[in-house]
Amino acid sequence: MSKMRSYLKKHTEALVKDVGIEAACKLTGKSKATLGRYYSDHEEHSDRFIPVDAVAALEEASSYPHVTSALAELKGIHLSLSAERRNANEKANVNSDVIALSQRFAMLMAEYQQSIEDGRITMNEAKRLLRETTQLQQVLIEMKLHLQEEVT
Repeated sequence: MSKMRSYLKKHTEALVKDVGIEAACKLTGKSKATLGRYYSDHEEHSDRFIPVDAVAALEEASSYPHVTSALAELKGIHLSLSAERRNANEKANVNSDVIALSQRFAMLMAEYQQSIEDGRITMNEAKRLLRETTQLQQVLIEMKLHLQEEVT
């Protein structure tokens, strides 16, 4: 089995185990045996992979998008979780904004470092930098609103 296939199967297994086998069966409508075949490294199952709709259902319930991140990594793409979904149940405050601001700035700097390595910034790299800058701006706006709430 190729390294890529094995890599995807390992992440499929991590996803199913993250959700729990019983819950995964309910969410996908698949049996334990079928789910097991999706991450089995036996030769007879080497061409079986979990369907995209099942991945979406499981990743909605999981703590981390295991398969999506594996696919992104295979293409050299870095993912970041959406700020709107992250900490959605927590009450945001200035302290959490400062942490988010630091994290976003670090992501922007990492993206910049990667973009400038060859001495020029391509169109796609500029779009990624713009996306990170926009996310950083969003955190600053939220921080400003929280600070205004504390002042009034």
